[in-house]
Amino acid sequence: MSVKGDLSSSEKQLFNVISTGNVQEASRLLGCKDVRVNCLDEYGMTPLMHAAYKGKTDMCKLLLQHGADVNCNEHEHGYTALMFAGLSGKTEITWLMLDAGAETDVVNSVGRTAAQMAAFVGQHDCVTVINNYFSRARLDYYTKPQGLEKEPKLPPKLAGPLHKIIMGTNLNPVKMVMLVEENPLLLEAEALDKCRRVMELICEKCIKQQEMNEVLAMKMHYISCVLGKCASFLKDRDDKLDGLTKSLLKGRDSDGFPVYQEKFIRECIRKFPYCDVTLLQQLVRSIAPVEIGNDPTALSVLTQAITGQVGFIDAEFCTSCGEKGAQKRCSACKMVVYCDKACQKLHWFTHKKVCKKLQEQREKQEAEAAKLRMQQSNEEDKEANEAADATQKLKLETNSNGNSAAETAKPVSSEDADN
Repeated sequence: MSVKGDLSSSEKQLFNVISTGNVQEASRLLGCKDVRVNCLDEYGMTPLMHAAYKGKTDMCKLLLQHGADVNCNEHEHGYTALMFAGLSGKTEITWLMLDAGAETDVVNSVGRTAAQMAAFVGQHDCVTVINNYFSRARLDYYTKPQGLEKEPKLPPKLAGPLHKIIMGTNLNPVKMVMLVEENPLLLEAEALDKCRRVMELICEKCIKQQEMNEVLAMKMHYISCVLGKCASFLKDRDDKLDGLTKSLLKGRDSDGFPVYQEKFIRECIRKFPYCDVTLLQQLVRSIAPVEIGNDPTALSVLTQAITGQVGFIDAEFCTSCGEKGAQKRCSACKMVVYCDKACQKLHWFTHKKVCKKLQEQREKQEAEAAKLRMQQSNEEDKEANEAADATQKLKLETNSNGNSAAETAKPVSSEDADN
């Protein structure tokens, strides 16, 4: 590692090139023998830290390919490349750092981790990426026979599809069922049972390891519950997972609230096998007093606990699968949003029962809002008129008083003086 600020001319040039994002020039410089990819500037920042903070994705890839140390923390305040990635708000760069082996529990000089730094500046998507990261290598461990085992706990062909589910940040069970349906390798009860058992093992390991990871343990348990439910449906029914999806989406007639989905998520949390875990107790305290159908829902509480996202504020989520950023609204009621036509079609069987009612509610709310705006406008006009009248009256009084004073102070004429 270089001494802070002890840079060659080529290294100084590399730092300047990173700012411009010129990958070709950076690649040429990195081919020079006198350029050390882990050199430090006067603040202890490496080229990788600079590239991460400036949001230069291609530059980060290039530096990592040339051996950049992702866990260097020689920065004067103990920041790492992962912390700078979180501060930049670039989720892709955050993924790159994690895939390169970035440690998530390192703290800086003020005692904050990369996730906490990202949360501090409002980069919640990066917080979600960090909190939900689980390396493929940790899963691949279960694809190899251990000890006296003749076959692995997880067939290697299932590792990829299962890892995709683990890395997901959308905890809506409908979305998870969709991910299962996407891969034919998972559409077998036996395969799902094997995946479920591996999730339970990872959950147990997260609890019993020296530094307990309650969040990851809860997520693995929740995934195991969803996979177990999918397996039971495949064993008992011939309609694949369509029946499960409809059950999760079916809303009650009064307002369309998905009662079965709420009960299922609550049951998943209740079945968490480690009762003394603090996270479980927090979840129970948040959910138990809430009557089904009211806010917060079990899904929103669980999502906040696992991903670090604060509820569903300032974002639109698909009514069917819960995916963030949904923009298509029901053309009739305009009260529910979807990712696309597929999700809208999937949800229509239950939404059609309340669509007209929601439309009437929206129209009533809009009419009341318009009436309120009109009242406010009239009140504002009245106040403005009253203020104008008062101003005009004040001017008249001022002018009247001014004229009286002028008459009182009128100069005495010589005739008056003689008299």
